[in-house]
Amino acid sequence: MGVREDIAAARRRDPAARSAFEVWLTYSGLHAVWGHRLAHRLWRARLRLLARVLAQAVRFLTGIEIHPGATIGRRLFIDHGMGVVIGETAVVGDDVMMYHGVTLGGTTSSPVKRHPTVGDRVVIGAGATLLGDITIGADSVVGAGAVVIRDAPPGSLLVGVPARARPQPRDYSQAFFFDI
Repeated sequence: MGVREDIAAARRRDPAARSAFEVWLTYSGLHAVWGHRLAHRLWRARLRLLARVLAQAVRFLTGIEIHPGATIGRRLFIDHGMGVVIGETAVVGDDVMMYHGVTLGGTTSSPVKRHPTVGDRVVIGAGATLLGDITIGADSVVGAGAVVIRDAPPGSLLVGVPARARPQPRDYSQAFFFDI
């Protein structure tokens, strides 16, 4: 998992990214992910207080809160990340893209797996909320503002409150033109 790989992923996904230097310098979503990687190492080394302090400093600087216990895959890209919250037992796969205001939250205070698992290549729209120990299958799309409280199979389009899983159309450009 490297900085270059993250920058390349951001440049692929964001048409506004003009250079690798610009991405490295100004993308708070990447800064939050990089800070999380260090905090997660501290968490796994049982330096929990230090990990939490670092996570709070990153939150203060970026507006993105990722608990140091969360497991984050490769090339996570958080675009316009203000307000993103990722809980302690959340698991995020590889090549996931999140927009601002996304919450991967829990539904219990018991010390169990209580946050979502997000598969590889999932896109999570602005303001979406995923709650509880649920699994979102690979290659799914979670619509903006959706509230997801149930598992979704791979390749799902999740829209609504509460969200319902639907198969994605073959042509994603038609995703918002069929009867939901």
